Amino acid sequence: MKTRVYVTLKGGVLDPQGKAIHHALGSLGFSGVNDVRAGKLIELDHDDGVSDAEIEAMCKKLLANTVIENFRIERA
Repeated sequence: MKTRVYVTLKGGVLDPQGKAIHHALGSLGFSGVNDVRAGKLIELDHDDGVSDAEIEAMCKKLLANTVIENFRIERA
């Protein structure tokens, strides 16, 4: 079974990678982009017996820094 975990910075947390991407887009001539926030996509390929609670525990303990990041779990 496959599960996707989307990790994004919480609102109000500075995103230097997003700012660098935003600046680069402008330098390349792309206009109309007001802001960029960068995040992570983590794909897990696991046994069918792995529970939602176990995946949430993985996120809280390792995959996301819950002080500054949010995560969203999407089962495939």
